[in-house]
Amino acid sequence: MAKSAKHYSFLLLISCIGCLFIKAVNKDQHPGRLEILFLGHKSKHHDSEQLAAIFTKEYFKDGINITYSTDPGDLNKEYLKRFSGLILYANYDSITMLQERALLDFVKNEKGFIPLHCASYCFRNSAEVVEIIGGQFLSHQYDSFPATILKPDHPVMKSIETFSVKDETYVHARLSNKIEVLTERVEGGRHEPYTWVRPYGSGRVFYTTYGHDENTFNHPAFLKMVENGIFWAVGDKARAALNAFPLASPEYSAAEIPNYERRDPAPKLQAPLDPARSMSLIQVPPGFELQLFASEPDIVNPIFINWDEKGRLWLIETVDYPNEIKASDKGDDRIRILEDTDGDGKADKFTVFADKLNIPTSFTFSNGGIIVSCAPSFLFLKDTDGDDRADIRKEMLKGWGKSDTHAQASNLRYGLDNKIWGVVEYSGFDGKIGDSSLKFGSGLYRFSPDGKSLDYLSTLIMLCMRPLKTFGR
Repeated sequence: MAKSAKHYSFLLLISCIGCLFIKAVNKDQHPGRLEILFLGHKSKHHDSEQLAAIFTKEYFKDGINITYSTDPGDLNKEYLKRFSGLILYANYDSITMLQERALLDFVKNEKGFIPLHCASYCFRNSAEVVEIIGGQFLSHQYDSFPATILKPDHPVMKSIETFSVKDETYVHARLSNKIEVLTERVEGGRHEPYTWVRPYGSGRVFYTTYGHDENTFNHPAFLKMVENGIFWAVGDKARAALNAFPLASPEYSAAEIPNYERRDPAPKLQAPLDPARSMSLIQVPPGFELQLFASEPDIVNPIFINWDEKGRLWLIETVDYPNEIKASDKGDDRIRILEDTDGDGKADKFTVFADKLNIPTSFTFSNGGIIVSCAPSFLFLKDTDGDDRADIRKEMLKGWGKSDTHAQASNLRYGLDNKIWGVVEYSGFDGKIGDSSLKFGSGLYRFSPDGKSLDYLSTLIMLCMRPLKTFGR
C-alpha cells in the first residue's frame, strides 16, 4: 500500500549544478507536469516494464511523468489523488472492492484512465471495470494488419495516419454501447473495434488494443496515438496546468566531443542549465518537490555527499576529475562542510575541511573523522581542535589503482558489521595488508576502520555472502 507524502523522509541528490533537497509535501500533483501512474505486472508476457520505460523516455520531454508500479494496492484513494491519469497494462484476474471503488471514483472525478492492450482482460470480476474499459478480450491470433481510422478529426487521432503493425489480432466481447470507436481492424466482413474513447462521470477513458510487444511499442504511430490519448483523457484542467508552465529544454551546439557509438549525425554539446531549468527537468515522486540547497558558484563539480550528526552536509568537490596529478604538486579537489545557519533551507556557510586532494571519490564517517577513497591511498582525516578543518591526515590501505580514474575505488559505506564497505572497478588494488600481499580487480571489498584488515569479497555483488580472501588482523 502506498504511503502518504507526509510519511516519507527527506532525501537528497546531486545534479550537475548543485545540491537539491527532495522534500515531502502535501501537494496532490507537481504543478506544470502531468503525473501518470503506470500499473503493470511482473511477467515476461506483455512486458509492462519495457513499455513503461519507453513511455518514460518518449513522453518526459512533453511534460509527462510516468511512475511505474506492479502493486495493485496502489489503487487507493490517497495515492491516486497525486496523479492526473492511470495507465493499465497488466493481467490481474481480480480487483478488490476497495481498489475497484478507488479506480472508479478516480475516473469519475475528472481524471484520465488509459487501459492498453491486455488491460481488456484485467479485473474481470468487476462488471463495472469491464464496462469502463469498454470491452473484454475474447480471443486472438498474431498477424500484420493495417489500422483503419474512422475518426481522423478526433484529438486522439491528430497527426496519426493509417499504419500497419504486427500485433495480436484481438476479438472482444462485452463491448459497451458508450464507446466511440476511433480505429478498427477489418478482417473479411468483421469490423473489430481497436481504439476507442468514452466518458465516465467527469473523467475520460482512452483504450487501444495495440501493444503486444516491441513491434508495436517502438512504432512511432502507436507512441504518438497513446500520447494523444493521455492528453485527451486527463482533461482540460490538467492540460491547462501543463500549458501554464512552459517546459525547459536543453540547448545544443556543434563541438568536437567523443562519439564512442559512432552516431551519425554526431552528438552535439549540451549547454549547462541554471538551477531553475535543471530542476524543471528532474522527475521526483508525486507528492514531493525539489528545493535548492546549494549551487554554483558557491560549490563546484560536486560528486559525493554525506550528512553528519549535526545535520550538516559534507561535500566532495572535484576540479581535477578525470585528470590524475602525476607530478609532486597536490591536487585542486577538496571536501567542504555546508551549513544552513539561518533556517531558510539554503546553505550559507561553507567551510573547507580538507583540500589539495586529487580525485577523492567518496568518504564515510569513522572514529571522529572521515575515511576517504582517494587512490592510490585511502586517507583518514580528522579535526582535533574544533575549527572544522582537518589537522590529521593519515594514509591507509595504499595500493589502489589509478590506471583509469573513471574506474577507481569509491562508494564507501559504514556497514552494520562495523566494517567499511566499498566497490572498485578495473583500476583494482595491488598492495600489502600487514605482511601479506593482496591483488584484485573490480569487485566488492570491506575493511576495518583502522585499515589493518581488508577483505576482498566478490566480483559479483549479488553473490557476496562471505569473504573469499582475508588479509591482515
